[in-house]
Amino acid sequence: MEMLVPPWLESLLSTAFFTICPRHREAPRSECNMFCLDCSSSDAFCFYCRSTQHRDHPVIQIRRSSYHDVVRVAEIQKVLDISGVQTYVINSARVLFLNERPQPKSSTSKGGVSHLCEICGRSLLDPFRFCSLGCKLVGIKKSGDANFNLSSKNEETRDGQGRRLPSKEEEEEELREGSQRDMYTSTPIPPQYSTSRRRKGIPHRAPFGS
Repeated sequence: MEMLVPPWLESLLSTAFFTICPRHREAPRSECNMFCLDCSSSDAFCFYCRSTQHRDHPVIQIRRSSYHDVVRVAEIQKVLDISGVQTYVINSARVLFLNERPQPKSSTSKGGVSHLCEICGRSLLDPFRFCSLGCKLVGIKKSGDANFNLSSKNEETRDGQGRRLPSKEEEEEELREGSQRDMYTSTPIPPQYSTSRRRKGIPHRAPFGS
């Protein structure tokens, strides 16, 4: 299990974030939304604690979306293999949720949902396996057919000529981005509806009778 899951992950998922730091209670940025990957007994800490106690440590910042903890993909993918976890774009940044969220009743009553989390059954936007890091962790413990180890993800597949082949996740991401580009591609205007018009000639008034 240690090969599949880093030792700090379960601590991260069980940590309570966005409490007020007792050391810097009067400071303007005193909410505890940082987590250290080096300190085994690390709790959440604030911006000021990071600059004094975790200056040279690998630290990730937790953010909030609708009262749920999220982390930016750009940060977490440097330390975890997040393949199989649904991602979302929130405030122009791609993020994923740390833990399972309650399923809205409106979603559970709708039929025809094609993508579901394998652990909690939450409906997903894309063909991923899990809705959060927490659900992927449960899936690893149940079946062991996934992992968070980056070394396995970095093993590249190459063709007969030595060229790198894209992974399944990369192919899926390329398809999603391509479909989004197609949605915003402007349709060319047919020639008969062109906005350019031929300039009219100068009108001539009929001469007055004598």
